[in-house]
Amino acid sequence: MAVCARLCGVGPARGCRRRGAAREQRRGGAGDSEPDTDTDPEEAGGGGGTEDEEAAERIEGGRPAPHPAEAGPAGRAPLSLLELPPELLVQIFGSLPGTDLPSLARVCTTFRRILRTDTIWRRRCREEYGVCENLRKLEITGVSCRDVYAKLLHRYRHILGLWQPDIGPYGGLLNVVVDGLFIIGWMYLPPHDPHVDDPMRFKPLFRIHLMERKCATVECMYGHKGPHNGHIQIVKKDEFSTKCNQTDHHRMSGGRQEEFRTWLREEWGRTLEDIFHEHMQELILMKFIYTSQYDNCLTYRRIYLPPSSPDDLIKPGLFKGTYGSHGLEIVMLSFHGKKAKGTKITGDPNIPAGQQTVEIDLAHPLQLPDIENLRDFSELSRIVLEVQEQVRREEQEEEQRQEEENRSQQAASQPAAKPLGGEGAEGEETAAGAEGTTQNKAPASQPFVLPMGVISRNEDYPRTCRICFYGTGLIAGHGFTSPERTPGVFVLFDDDRFGFIWLELKSFSLYSRIKVSFQNAEAPSREAFDEMLKNIQSLAT
Repeated sequence: MAVCARLCGVGPARGCRRRGAAREQRRGGAGDSEPDTDTDPEEAGGGGGTEDEEAAERIEGGRPAPHPAEAGPAGRAPLSLLELPPELLVQIFGSLPGTDLPSLARVCTTFRRILRTDTIWRRRCREEYGVCENLRKLEITGVSCRDVYAKLLHRYRHILGLWQPDIGPYGGLLNVVVDGLFIIGWMYLPPHDPHVDDPMRFKPLFRIHLMERKCATVECMYGHKGPHNGHIQIVKKDEFSTKCNQTDHHRMSGGRQEEFRTWLREEWGRTLEDIFHEHMQELILMKFIYTSQYDNCLTYRRIYLPPSSPDDLIKPGLFKGTYGSHGLEIVMLSFHGKKAKGTKITGDPNIPAGQQTVEIDLAHPLQLPDIENLRDFSELSRIVLEVQEQVRREEQEEEQRQEEENRSQQAASQPAAKPLGGEGAEGEETAAGAEGTTQNKAPASQPFVLPMGVISRNEDYPRTCRICFYGTGLIAGHGFTSPERTPGVFVLFDDDRFGFIWLELKSFSLYSRIKVSFQNAEAPSREAFDEMLKNIQSLAT
């Protein structure tokens, strides 16, 4: 802005201001260079009176507003921005980020008057927030594009993106987006169990829109009685909360029984009479009682989609998976060198949201037996347990090697100790791991079938797979008691589906990619994503 200020003759440099004042005095236009001090986008371009409004209208209509300094003397290029035609300044200002325009409005009253032009703010709404609606229709309600930008889009920009609600162990997935002239919070729900390949379901939890020029209106969308009064508070960076001010709109005339049956149809796609498993009935009733007590008064914490790398086995992202009587849950698959992690975005009383449900060791691929021997659970278990023992030995050797290196570093006079097992052994292991990872990028498919006795919620799983890896899965008692990681098999079927065999539970989970283009969900950096993962796991613990 210092450059703009110097160009128009009101810069911080004393000499620049003196030359600008002398030039304006000679042209009789010194009054248009009076500095302004507004800083808020809501105020950028505000004020100015009838004369300013007429000038803005002339600019909007494509007719240049007369200005004594709009053109320099014949034969030379303009020395000041003030010498440019107003319609050109509108194009220049419209290409700047909206957050810079308040500073520009402080330069002089001419700039402030030009920033009253709605064309500038219409362009900022479209380019920064994707608002493609015909904003000229807003003139009927008396709301300008500057009002939409400053009082709606800019004010609530910090809540756009992907969020996880704090609903105890259950979690959730919320995407806050600009939808037309609204900001809407969409809650995404997995399909009904066990149809893991079906598309995600979604419903609005709140919306924000500009009904009049004063301020934006927040409405709660929870319940079945239409929009009603709500409130949003930005607690701190990457955290906000919602509150419903009319929770009576959430109640039904038939009482809690009607509310439960309606929730059951929406959440599970069935009635209580259709669920014969007593333990499953208890889990469903427990979830209804726990989640309904919040009445859409929730705290949300930002989450990011995992960053991808050309070396990743498949594209990371969000998947929906089967978890026995708990139904379908949302898991985030991310890659970390020779490890892949599956983190729960939604959870249950056993393994809550935020916990790492599975971990895949990409350095230890498994060679499955032929299809006949694969049906034998004991044969698969033998193979997995052998790899588990190998992993334990390697971890112990790595610990010893680290201790040896630490001791050698403390003895400066002694040469550095060689890694345990010799350089050749370590080099061979690293090379083998790297070769395995490279070969895993495009492996040939092989027949696959679940061993006898392994329970699967979805019998319609793929009958061929690309490759399998050793992995561990997290299991625990109710209330996340006695958690432990147990061995299992990660099965990659294709780019969008994978599975996990839990040996100790003798169960199989099938995961299918969530094919939704979530907005404003990319992590700014790998470090930011890792920090986010650490935060949600610490909160779950």
